[in-house]
Amino acid sequence: MNHLSIFVLTLFVCGSCHAVLAAPEVETKPQPKTNDIQKKRLIIRTDDIGFCHGANMAIKRILDKGVVTSVSVIVNTPWLDEAVEILKDHPEVSVGVHTNLNSEWREYRWGPVLPYDKVPSLVDKFGRFFGTRRDLMANHPRTSEVAAELRAQIELALKKGLRISYCDHHMGAAVNCLEFQEELEKLAREYNLVISRYFGEADTKSIYTVPPEQKTDAAIESIRNLSHEGLYLMVLHPGTDTPEMAAMTDLNSTGLKGMSRYRQAEADVLCDSRFKAALKDAQVELTGYADLLKEFGTKGMKRPSTAKRYDEVLKEALQQETLTK
Repeated sequence: MNHLSIFVLTLFVCGSCHAVLAAPEVETKPQPKTNDIQKKRLIIRTDDIGFCHGANMAIKRILDKGVVTSVSVIVNTPWLDEAVEILKDHPEVSVGVHTNLNSEWREYRWGPVLPYDKVPSLVDKFGRFFGTRRDLMANHPRTSEVAAELRAQIELALKKGLRISYCDHHMGAAVNCLEFQEELEKLAREYNLVISRYFGEADTKSIYTVPPEQKTDAAIESIRNLSHEGLYLMVLHPGTDTPEMAAMTDLNSTGLKGMSRYRQAEADVLCDSRFKAALKDAQVELTGYADLLKEFGTKGMKRPSTAKRYDEVLKEALQQETLTK
C-alpha cells in the first residue's frame, strides 16, 4: 500500500485568528511518516468554549443539532462549570484544554487559575491576564510561571471531570517562544495528551474573517476543496449574537468589529444541512483528537514548527511597545 505524506499547509498559529504579533514559528519540520493517512479525514475543532455563556449556548446547540468532533475549553473563566455540564452529556466528542495566557476582551477580563501572586509576571496590576501577546511578553513572563499556570489549567480540567484528550493554545500565547513551547510539550506527554496540529493536520481555508452572510458558502467551498487523502483541520469559533457577546471589544488591533455576529454565523455553519451534505458528498471521515491519541499516542506527535527563543521574542515585543507609545 502506498503512503501519502501530509504536508503542513499552515504555520503553527494561535487558536484565535486575531493575534497581534506575527506567528512565533521560524523553522518548519517534516511531518511524522507514522501518521500517513489513506483517506480524507477531518477534525472539526471549536475554540473558546467556556469563556462566556454565549459560547456555551452555541456549543450546546451544535452538539445537539450540528457537527463537531473536538471542543477546546478555556478553563480559567467564570462560565467553566456550565461548559462542563454541557460536555458531560456528549462523551462522543473529544475535549481539549484551550491553554490560555491572555484575556483579550476589554469589558470582560479574566486571570490565571493559580493565585495571581503565584504568577506575578503573567498578570497586570489587577491580577488579570494581558490582552495581547505583545503586552504579555513586554512584562517579562517567567517560563517557570508559564509552566505552573498551564499545569494548573490541565489539573483544573481533570478535577472538573472533563475527559480531556488534547490541548492547544488560545491566540498562541502558550507557545509564543521556544521555551514556552517546550513546557507545553512536556506537560502534554506527562498527562498523556496530544497537541493540536502535531499530527500534520492541513488547515482548511479559514472563514474567521469572512462576512457572516457568506460563511456557510465559504465553509462548504473549503470542504469541496479537500481533494486529496490526508488529515485536515477546520477551526471555528462559535458564539451567539446576544447582548453579552455583542458588548465585548477586542483589545487586539486586528480584532473583528461586531464579533458576536461573526461567531453566531460560525455556529450556524455547523448546524446547516447544506454543510453536513457537503461533508457527505466529499466522502470525508470525521475524526477527533481522542481518536488520534488512541491510534498514535503522544509518541506520534511531531512539532510542526519551532518558535523563536524567548530573548528574541521579548526584544520584538519591547520594540513594538516602544513604537506604539
